[in-house]
Amino acid sequence: MFSSAAPYKNQHYHDLKKDCIKDQKLFEDPEFPATSSSLYFRKPPPGFVEWKRPGEICQEPYLFVEGISSHDLNQGVVGNCWFVAACSCLALKPNLWKKVIPDHKEQEWDHKHPAEYAGIFHFQFWVFGEWVDVVVDDRLPTINGELIYCHSKENNEFWSALVEKAYAKLAGCYESLEGGNTGDAVVDFSGAVSELVSLEEGAFYKDQKKEEQLFEDLLKVYDRGGIISCSIKPHEIELKMSNGLVKGHAYSVTAVKKVRLGHGLLAYFQNETIPLIRMRNPWGKTEWKGAWSDSSEEWSKVGDTERGNLGITVADDGEFWMSFTDWCKFFTEADVCRLINTSMISVHKTWHEVVHFGSWTKNAEPLLNRCGGCSNHRQTFLQNPQYLFDITKEADEVLISLQQKDLKSLRKVGQGENLTIGFSVFKVELNRKYRMHDILTQESVVTSTYINARSVFLRATLPLGRYIIFPTTFRPLTLGDFMLRVFTDVESGCRELIQDKPKIKCWSSFFGYPQVVTHVYVHGAEGLQNQDSSGGADPYVIIHCEGQSVRSTIKTDTLQPEFKTSGVFYRKKPRKPITVEVWNSNAVKDEFMGQVVLSGSLKDSSGPQKLQLRKGGRNAADEMPGTIGLRIVTATSLYTEL
Repeated sequence: MFSSAAPYKNQHYHDLKKDCIKDQKLFEDPEFPATSSSLYFRKPPPGFVEWKRPGEICQEPYLFVEGISSHDLNQGVVGNCWFVAACSCLALKPNLWKKVIPDHKEQEWDHKHPAEYAGIFHFQFWVFGEWVDVVVDDRLPTINGELIYCHSKENNEFWSALVEKAYAKLAGCYESLEGGNTGDAVVDFSGAVSELVSLEEGAFYKDQKKEEQLFEDLLKVYDRGGIISCSIKPHEIELKMSNGLVKGHAYSVTAVKKVRLGHGLLAYFQNETIPLIRMRNPWGKTEWKGAWSDSSEEWSKVGDTERGNLGITVADDGEFWMSFTDWCKFFTEADVCRLINTSMISVHKTWHEVVHFGSWTKNAEPLLNRCGGCSNHRQTFLQNPQYLFDITKEADEVLISLQQKDLKSLRKVGQGENLTIGFSVFKVELNRKYRMHDILTQESVVTSTYINARSVFLRATLPLGRYIIFPTTFRPLTLGDFMLRVFTDVESGCRELIQDKPKIKCWSSFFGYPQVVTHVYVHGAEGLQNQDSSGGADPYVIIHCEGQSVRSTIKTDTLQPEFKTSGVFYRKKPRKPITVEVWNSNAVKDEFMGQVVLSGSLKDSSGPQKLQLRKGGRNAADEMPGTIGLRIVTATSLYTEL
């Protein structure tokens, strides 16, 4: 059967299964043997471990018993609640679990034809940008005949235990799954983009407007198939609190809903709702005891029909509702995983996605270093990978995700900790084509948090212009690999900047090669001449240099425009001046409002200047109303603008 997923360890499921059936033997995976090395590297499980096949644990094993459900799962004896919570979320999304568990009907036990069973399964995970197909045998670790890791409530259902075994194989062993992040597992199940929201730092429950906005965001994520989980710090221990919640424990969010209050027709006429959120404890028991818990009096405010729609059950099954305010108050962080729609045939918003793979690397030549650390390290910051993109609308929302390689498999050798990573976004010259080597008037418009998480996510609305993303580690000379994903409403042309300066070509000797590089930044203008009856103007600015030009957007109805427009020019004829013109936009014909002519000499002041506007052509010496504020910097080294 064709699969677009790459076979992990070059193990092809269908070929291996066919060979086993032909030889009438059950599969034994040489890449993940039934030995201690597959269990642990430091801390053995609490008891004597026997590897057993499902048929040795129960009489009639199945992948699924009465379908797949978030209620299927219970946590094992290791601290893998984060993985169990991710599986609970997965079970709610048929479009996702059918990808993780491919051809699930073919993989199901057929007790009428036992000769066709080969003890082999395969599962698919999204690993650093590609789907990988992982093969496992069905030998599972048990103590006293019971599964010791993730397992289903029904003792003859094995989908979760087998998915976990395949995930442990990717991680190197089961112990490498102890202490992890639910969002990371969800990303590996889906290819989603993960955002860590700090409920503690945000203090949303203290600010009604912020809380309402967060609820609307999460409601949209949930309704569009996204996955949410949450936890309470510290993460080292699983400690039960008096309110029934457990610290250091991952919960899966199983519903986000505005619940209608009132009874009968009155409920519909009043249309009063309250934001609620439902969660599941991977233990399969131990629930919240406060408002909106299973048997709390708050449910008397909700009609029978609405309660039936919500599936309220008074049982200690680990699933419970909370008010959104209490959720924001008692949980400290949430992992929000968005399934970002890039399909062109969709009723929902479609995003354009660009994916880049890169590395933080060191080179003997500092200019070729790509590991400069965060912007605190001004001397080396620009020695990082640089990715340029354009916003071509007046304003556009941009989603940026930076993910580093998962290093759990290195825990066996005493490594495997995440690097502290993040990124900065700079607004740059409209015509920039080469790497930045200095920060002059380029503006840092947004910076992500820096955290030792596997991924960092940021949403920002940016105005029209050209931008550069700097993905970095926190400290310089820290090496690693990363994946950068950029989502925009309109295609952004996102690409890595590789070249430091224009290339020398075979015809450069004939046509010339740049002698200097000049950076021109026009801040704005003041005192411009009225251009219409209402006493205003719609000005824009154009910077001209050696046949190239950079044009700002039009600033409507103002005589004091702020342009904040810049260009960078590699000049073959340094003696040829640079012209900055101001024009008024007009439906019939644009009107000239004045210009300044700049020599762009190395001797010119590089500080801010305020220059009088003048006429053009033969009357260039004559003044026109208004002044223009700008900076111009010229350098002979094409590697730097200073």
